[in-house]
Amino acid sequence: MFPQDYDERVYAGWLGKCIGVRFGAPLEGWWYEKIRDNVGEVLTYLREDGGAIFKPDDDTSLPMILIRAFELFGASVDITPQQFGETWLNFLGDEHGTLWWGGYGFSTEHTAYRNLAAGIPAPVSGSIAMNGAAVAEQIGGQIFSDIFGLIAPDNPSLAADLAQKASSVSHDGNGIYGGRFIAAMVSAAFRERDPLALLRAGLRQIPADSEYARVINAMIDYHASHPGDWHAGYAYLRANFGYDRYPGHVHIIPNAGVIALAMLYGGGDFSRTIQIANMAGWDTDCNVGNVGAVMGVALGLDGIAPAWREPINDLLITSGLTGARNIWTIPQCADLFVKIGRALHGQDTPPRPRYHFQYPGSTNNFILAHGEFGRPIHQTQRVFQGEPCLQTSIRKLHTRGEIRIGTRTYYLPSELSSNYYGATFSPLIYGGQTARAVVCIPADTPPTIRAALYVRTQDSRILQADAVDLVPGQWQTLSFTIPPLVNTRIDEVGVTLRKLGDLWETGAFYLKSLDWDGAPDWRTTFANDRAMSGGISQWTRVRGYWRIEDGAYHGSGVGLCESYTGDPNWTDYTLRVQLTPVLGDQHGALVRVGGARRSYAVCLDSGQTIGLYRNTSKPERITSAPFAWTHGHSYTLTITAKGSTLHAEITDGEQTQRLEWTDDDPLLRGQIGLCAWNNSHTRFTAVSVQPVSK
Repeated sequence: MFPQDYDERVYAGWLGKCIGVRFGAPLEGWWYEKIRDNVGEVLTYLREDGGAIFKPDDDTSLPMILIRAFELFGASVDITPQQFGETWLNFLGDEHGTLWWGGYGFSTEHTAYRNLAAGIPAPVSGSIAMNGAAVAEQIGGQIFSDIFGLIAPDNPSLAADLAQKASSVSHDGNGIYGGRFIAAMVSAAFRERDPLALLRAGLRQIPADSEYARVINAMIDYHASHPGDWHAGYAYLRANFGYDRYPGHVHIIPNAGVIALAMLYGGGDFSRTIQIANMAGWDTDCNVGNVGAVMGVALGLDGIAPAWREPINDLLITSGLTGARNIWTIPQCADLFVKIGRALHGQDTPPRPRYHFQYPGSTNNFILAHGEFGRPIHQTQRVFQGEPCLQTSIRKLHTRGEIRIGTRTYYLPSELSSNYYGATFSPLIYGGQTARAVVCIPADTPPTIRAALYVRTQDSRILQADAVDLVPGQWQTLSFTIPPLVNTRIDEVGVTLRKLGDLWETGAFYLKSLDWDGAPDWRTTFANDRAMSGGISQWTRVRGYWRIEDGAYHGSGVGLCESYTGDPNWTDYTLRVQLTPVLGDQHGALVRVGGARRSYAVCLDSGQTIGLYRNTSKPERITSAPFAWTHGHSYTLTITAKGSTLHAEITDGEQTQRLEWTDDDPLLRGQIGLCAWNNSHTRFTAVSVQPVSK
């Protein structure tokens, strides 16, 4: 049986994780003494970011990739280490983004990735036999494993088993035991609140004679005889299990001791637990994130003070290969975990809008904007007329005034507090799509309020639907089909409020949900794109050298060099690409891209042909046709994906060739992409994606 409040506790757990990572990040790598002497008591967020958007962190980025293994291979408790390894290769950039790429034999995850890419499967890829104990027993096994407790509530053995399969891609020995331990504690926290009981629940899932069990038991015993002073507990930990006793850069054992220290001396209080974990130092973002997840589930939302939640505003930035999956809200993460958790137990989850407010206190990264004659003063989640929603409190709205309640759909890397994990983004919403919002104003509101959906483009233009008169006391659905867009992107979407007649002195506006769907209608000549994070704006890359040069988008390099944009949930569409082969034998475009190892491609190919490829771990040519092409000449490639059938056409204005193929096991959704394969260099001058009917 699932806990009655399962969904909310999942949200609380992931919120606790994100709070902990953000709280701990500024002190990462600091030791206890440096914190004590240079900072003192650390009781709230340190202002490292200067008000910028909090940077991506591997502690949250890799879990949001690992969870997608269940989307790739199905939600099954029988998922394998090999499938988690394939998930790495599918959703990670080739030695950039997401992880710390510190070098083979030094960075555990970098080592494992190189092994996987060379054809060494998991779990050998992360084994002591392959990499040695020093590499295999670093901290990563535990810092990425909270999610398995979230999807296996009150089932520590299942949570631990799932964590072991995922951890074994990159870790072994105590590295795996740490993953099992953390996942088991998070799972047990759905039933148990007592920190000592939670630690014992984790211990039951690892070998009793392991070094990991030894450090946890030692901290339990020390706390039992010295319960009043966490500083003394830290001194004991450092003297007996400090960094000087273990090899490698960030060994798991000392940091496991910090987790036990914080859990025990935190006394079951969320704030005190994460504060102690942070002030103890070492790998602070990891340790504070782990205890934040455990205590978030154990205590629920009531145990997390608003001061921890408000600066985050439900936003999580990650740094995976899929740019449209690098902008998350914490409720969206929770929805994904809940969906997979229930599916693992044979339960369906009704679909939810992209933005809803069913989790108490959630804001979904909505922000307020206003001009001189409109004054919104507060946003909060509440229940209105029986519906969970976002309430915007309004102080004044004049006749000429306007208030916008919106959420960001694109960020520039320059807006982040830092970006050493190399995040790049693709927009979440495009021209041609239809947005819908469900809204309401109270029954006592003057019947002169108008509302409309809007989008804000990268050049600060506001495009909006025709305004609708709101009927006080009634829920209404607003809709907006966004016009086709050329050489611009959408950075924000939301609702605009205007007032007709007299001043609206005080009142409230309620947003129940916001969502969008439909095929995109968008074109770019790369005129307004700029270099950033090793690629260009709006596009991510798996490998290769991608850049703006002579007004075009160029891709070149060794291996399968590809670049992507769009939404991975797009289904049927027509992609049209203008390209010029510069060097090499394979130049083309991709549709239905679901990662680096899930796509269809159509290429100008060797032997004066055009080839259609299906990629489900490596590209395989399905069909081809003769087509005479030459370097330096421009070609228009059109690919239509409709249902299970692909239609492709290539032309230079004088000759045309077509391909068609129906896949009996089709890839049904995905982004668009560009490719320059196998030592090639391709120049792309225009890309458009439109509904199939156009």
